Amino acid sequence: MTNDTNVTQFTQKRDCSLCNLSEICLPEGLTPDEMGTLDSIIKRRKPKQKGEFIFRDGDTFTSLYAVRSGSVKTFATGNDGSTMVTGFHLSGEILGLEGINCKQHVGNAKALETTSICEIPFNQLSALGQDIPKLQQQVFRVLSNEIGQEQQVMLLLGKKSSEERIASFLLRLASRYHTRGFAAKEFNLSMSRSDIANYLGLAVETVSRIFTRLTKQGIVNINRKLVMINDESALRDIANEPQPDTDKKRTNS
Repeated sequence: MTNDTNVTQFTQKRDCSLCNLSEICLPEGLTPDEMGTLDSIIKRRKPKQKGEFIFRDGDTFTSLYAVRSGSVKTFATGNDGSTMVTGFHLSGEILGLEGINCKQHVGNAKALETTSICEIPFNQLSALGQDIPKLQQQVFRVLSNEIGQEQQVMLLLGKKSSEERIASFLLRLASRYHTRGFAAKEFNLSMSRSDIANYLGLAVETVSRIFTRLTKQGIVNINRKLVMINDESALRDIANEPQPDTDKKRTNS
């Protein structure tokens, strides 16, 4: 089941209590009444179309943004006009956390496809957090997860070869989509080859060459934007990441 199919599925749902992303978004662990209180402050705007901005670098920070469906690219623009892709955000993930400290957004967020966004006014969220401790804890969890994701990216870019970076990137995407209820080994690449290359610190030609090689080896099948992982074990070997059974043995030992 691909993203396009699920865009309709999620945009039909109007509130947090009906959204099946609640377990990975801010409402996790809230009672129905608490969830209703949170839902009352959330603003649901008209879906963003591909290429439209959610926020721009320098915009005043007033809200966090939860991706309800679709996907978003975050990026920074240098003084010379160059662009650095800093992340790809999927349904259930929160945008705008970087603006909390300095009260303005540091970087840009742009829809990669038709994307529905829940806008969460930060001052109202903070006030609710005083009355709903679980909500405050969830905000802290999201912040912690964001830091962890940044550390993973630094490790990915700093110590892995080109092939390892791409294999890890595909495995992480597959895992994130699976967490959101999509197929475990089949998903769409809403981002361009150029964006992937920029994010991983590679040349576009390198990304295309490795995609072609992985396809020829039968490890993955990449048809335009559709990715199918045929041999997860082999992809993990290339990424130099442990197999699931290895993790179990370590846990039991």
